[in-house]
Amino acid sequence: MIYHPDARVVWDWNGTLRNDLDDHVAALNATLPLLGGTPVSADTYRAKHRVPIRSFYDDLLSRKITDEEWQSNDALFLEVLNRRPVRLRCESRQMIMHLRARGVGQSLLSLAPHDRLMHEVRKVGISRLMDRIDGRRGPAVTSKAPALAAHLAALGPGVDPARVVVIGDSVDDAVAARAIGAIPVLHTGGLHGAERLATAGAPLVATLQAALTIGLAAASFPDGAA
Repeated sequence: MIYHPDARVVWDWNGTLRNDLDDHVAALNATLPLLGGTPVSADTYRAKHRVPIRSFYDDLLSRKITDEEWQSNDALFLEVLNRRPVRLRCESRQMIMHLRARGVGQSLLSLAPHDRLMHEVRKVGISRLMDRIDGRRGPAVTSKAPALAAHLAALGPGVDPARVVVIGDSVDDAVAARAIGAIPVLHTGGLHGAERLATAGAPLVATLQAALTIGLAAASFPDGAA
């Protein structure tokens, strides 16, 4: 397939390039009993997970946690998460290298803290394959849309949002993409379940390869004529 020269991909990290559903469930389940809750299954996690994470805990516990509880909980969650190995989804590296070889621009945007994100991305050796990597540099937020707009602006004035494919695993990835006129594609193997993702109205796929195929076709041939 011949891609439009202005087509580019913005990858999500957790649940998308990083294969970490089990890691997040393990970290969550290490903290819930200390707050009076009970461990949850991966299915429950995928059905209820949302940002900001503090509200996710409120939902699971059926009460609002205190500031002190949140601070100690967040520290323990990150401690458990940081002990888990960083694993890329099996097809990720090959796809990233293929896109780079074909001259397709790609970058990474996450709501994870920026310093932690950079540490993890460097650890798996893909940081130099991205045009730009942005994590969250401030307090927790409820939407990725402002971060995505800032991310594309930082890539330069030549970036056309209509040629940008946003590949993620959450409804918010789709909402953020549409907010700036980009093309969302969601894969069903991440932190959110397929039933929930279907509410976003974006293409749903089982693999990142399928996400690339659909997204880049839309970015290269918006009228559907390849």
